[in-house]
Amino acid sequence: MTEHARSDTATATSESKETGSWRAVGTVAGWQTAASLCYYTIFAATGFFRDAFSLSESLVGVVLTAGLLGYTVSLFPSGAAVDSFGEKRVMILGLVALAVALVGVSFAPSYALLLGSVALLGAAYSSAMPASNRGIVGAAPAGRTNLAMGLKQVGVTAGSGASSLVVTGIAAFAAWQVGFWVIAVVAGGYAVVFAARYRGRPGTGEFEWPEVSGLRDNGAYIALVAAGFFIGASIFSMLGYTVLYVQDVVQASATVAGVVLALTQVTGSIGRIGAGSLADRLGGANGAATVALGQLAVAVGLFALLVGSGGGLALTVLVFVALGLTIHGSTGVFYSCLSSVVADDDIGAATAGGQTAINTGGLVAPPAFGILVESVGYDAGWLLVTGLAAAGALLLFAVRRRT
Repeated sequence: MTEHARSDTATATSESKETGSWRAVGTVAGWQTAASLCYYTIFAATGFFRDAFSLSESLVGVVLTAGLLGYTVSLFPSGAAVDSFGEKRVMILGLVALAVALVGVSFAPSYALLLGSVALLGAAYSSAMPASNRGIVGAAPAGRTNLAMGLKQVGVTAGSGASSLVVTGIAAFAAWQVGFWVIAVVAGGYAVVFAARYRGRPGTGEFEWPEVSGLRDNGAYIALVAAGFFIGASIFSMLGYTVLYVQDVVQASATVAGVVLALTQVTGSIGRIGAGSLADRLGGANGAATVALGQLAVAVGLFALLVGSGGGLALTVLVFVALGLTIHGSTGVFYSCLSSVVADDDIGAATAGGQTAINTGGLVAPPAFGILVESVGYDAGWLLVTGLAAAGALLLFAVRRRT
């Protein structure tokens, strides 16, 4: 065998080891965890932002909106970069940018600069879903895409839960900004590890704006994107006000509130793994849509329990833990369903569209939730979220019929 032939064989063998490899799935999931660890610090730090800048509840919601706005407007450029240059390069640059932006947030001297820094953090996070979803579709073993996507999505809840523990835990004995610095160092370190361990798949080599005309004609995809708006509105309202609700209504400390938020992320991780495994058993896009519909339907009832609950700690913890299993646990099968109803070459653009819908819901709902809390109370806010989740469930029912 010639040296050239041996080289080609070695390359093919190396690529085949990563294609359909749980090792590659784990590497991508680790990247997602590090990226989410950075971004979700802003949700864990809502109480600290309120105290440091003397903010009302609605202005805290604007901080979260700034992060989502930066995230949302950058999604299609990120999706185009992923399809054009491959996911690996985008993921490395994205994680480094997240670490830098996180440090910038911690040093913001005014509310206006805080909003700008948080928006840049969101823009850096826009690489997450298009790149990691493309990586998972290429890395998942045959017939296990739903489970692999669920495992990757555990990175979101794991990162979010860890950030709440790190930020609130360190703030108990040091400045809250120190937690941001620790997380930035962790993200930078994993960027180096990821660059060494992950091969990825190449892109087209030319930067092109995503072609979405074909996606507009895909009825199942359109219904799924519409459902994503209401899923995002529900998730981000819950994320944005869990800590404040536990502090203001339950009258618990910031540390206890951070633990409650972390618990929702732990159970969210369990929900994503379980939902992915069940969807694989049911099979295809229809199986994923069926599982997501069931999770969201249960979440509707759980949100309704928070209306008029009185703020007891035990009931509050139980409801939020169960919401982790359901509403937070549904995004893995949401993305695997989305990836199943479009062509492989369109995954970056399709993911950008789905994530844009989720983020748009997150842009609109948290400020509205905050206004309701200030003018009426938390019961009105949770009633709004109940209705939003119900609308999402109805759209998922339509997706299930179309698949």
